[in-house]
Amino acid sequence: MSRQALLPRTAPFGDTERASLDAVLGTATPIQRAWLAGFLAGLDAAGGQPAAAPAQAPKASEPLTILYASESGNSEKLAGDVAKLARKSGFKPKVVDFADLDLATLGKDKRLVVIAATWGEGEPPARAVRTYDALMGDGAPRLEGVEFGVLALGDTSYAEFCAIGKALDARLEALGGKRAYDRADLDLDFDKPAAEWIKGALKALAPPVSASDNVVAVDFARGLAADDDEAEPSRDPVVVEVVDHVNLNSSRSDKETIHLALAFEDGAPAYQPGDSLEIYPENDPQLVEEILRAAGLTGDEGLRSALLSERDITTLSATTVERFAKATGHAEAQRLIESGEVRAWIEGRHLIDLIETYPAALSAEHLSTITRPLPPRAYSIASSRRDVGDEVHLVIAAVRYETHGRARAGVASTHVADRIRNGAKLRVKLKPNRHFRLPQDPATDIIMVGPGTGVAPFRAFVQERRAVEAPGRSWLFFGDRHFTHDFLYQLEWQEALEDRSLTQIDVAFSRDQPEKIYVQDRLYERRRDLVAWLDGGAHLYVCGDAKNMAKDVRGAVVRAYQDVKGLSQADAEAAVAALERAHRYQQDVY
Repeated sequence: MSRQALLPRTAPFGDTERASLDAVLGTATPIQRAWLAGFLAGLDAAGGQPAAAPAQAPKASEPLTILYASESGNSEKLAGDVAKLARKSGFKPKVVDFADLDLATLGKDKRLVVIAATWGEGEPPARAVRTYDALMGDGAPRLEGVEFGVLALGDTSYAEFCAIGKALDARLEALGGKRAYDRADLDLDFDKPAAEWIKGALKALAPPVSASDNVVAVDFARGLAADDDEAEPSRDPVVVEVVDHVNLNSSRSDKETIHLALAFEDGAPAYQPGDSLEIYPENDPQLVEEILRAAGLTGDEGLRSALLSERDITTLSATTVERFAKATGHAEAQRLIESGEVRAWIEGRHLIDLIETYPAALSAEHLSTITRPLPPRAYSIASSRRDVGDEVHLVIAAVRYETHGRARAGVASTHVADRIRNGAKLRVKLKPNRHFRLPQDPATDIIMVGPGTGVAPFRAFVQERRAVEAPGRSWLFFGDRHFTHDFLYQLEWQEALEDRSLTQIDVAFSRDQPEKIYVQDRLYERRRDLVAWLDGGAHLYVCGDAKNMAKDVRGAVVRAYQDVKGLSQADAEAAVAALERAHRYQQDVY
């Protein structure tokens, strides 16, 4: 979006001069504009000549390092937001991914903002693990003279809420850094509190202004650049139509995996293979009715609508129980908290369990207070625009299970599986992932490891490579439970093998024999070819479960290097870490 011109065409300047002045003034802060106004007034009062003053060099923009640890992209996006506001506030920001950080340089960064997500049960994002461990280790550099602020992102449905941000905040202080601004621990609805924290942190980190400072720092080179927001996708969801809804598993499978094709009325967003699409789901209407009955609020239509599409009515965290006890004054719920057993009690339970176990007089305001906004769910895009045009394809496995005597269901996955059919409408938003991209050179070989729905981005990869007639080889490792019932996109892979857009495929169906076999086992079986491809420059991609599969796959690659090249455990680990640093080992895990 272009910036509106500030100077009218009648201003006594040429077109080029007007454009330059607009570029500078359009990014200047109120303080900077006020200084310019005063400077020009003083210049006129002095007869057009600046008042005599000692020669002074222009004040340089203050360096600011913004370090982020991100898995889903939220921390990275916020790091970009910090950089934009920092530029306009007189800083010269540098944004650094934890995965790319040279730890030895950290003590040279005198002003530091850290934005860190917590993944799973208190773990750092996959790309950040190596640097995070080094920072926590004995060889970490001292940080005397460094001022910092930490913004922590997490999910209150997990016991170790914001654990990584908390650990980093404490570690930076222990290494001698000075906390310039207090840490904030934010849940999934972080947009507004994050914006406030960013403003406060930049104000706290700004150097003191002395009376002798008569030049305001402005990054003019950046000010003359294109608008920062031009390259960003829209932050607002759009409505799409479901044009294909197919269960990829056979009728005899104990799984249900939906192939979903979505059509965009005004053209699909400019997505790339590796990106994700967020779905804004609705809650199960039956669960909404159960909550309304338990709360005694079945007659409140406004609340029914809000619980259906706006509030998270499944997540139960210790924070939810605390808010419930405070709002209702329920003595038993308060005793659960004080006993220290609340985290054990909430495991496997949802909001309905809390309301039924601890009956209380509830209002619509109470339910709004104890729940959080219903967040979107992100799914890897399983298509290439070069192949499907203005559509986006997704692969979504319906999540169903039972705990504490009650049937449970994934919010978005069962919304899609049970209540969406062709012609239905969904709200969605593109979520780019620049850390999971095909090699720029199509002649580069690729190895793809994607069991179950983890195969989604690799369907997009193969479609893209076919469309551009990539000369590089491609190798897919796919796994699921049963060959007969769960071989997702089997016919497509066979066609890809025939037209050579897929060079080879290895499969692992865990339940087709007494001993379970997984993709990591197939990787190790093919270790000589695997290492040969990687030594030849191939890129390795892993998508799927972060808790077990991704760790086991990485372990298999390390063991492959040990065996094939005769390396020690430490040297094999270093070889895989080098692939990661070179962005030749990329993960998209969940």
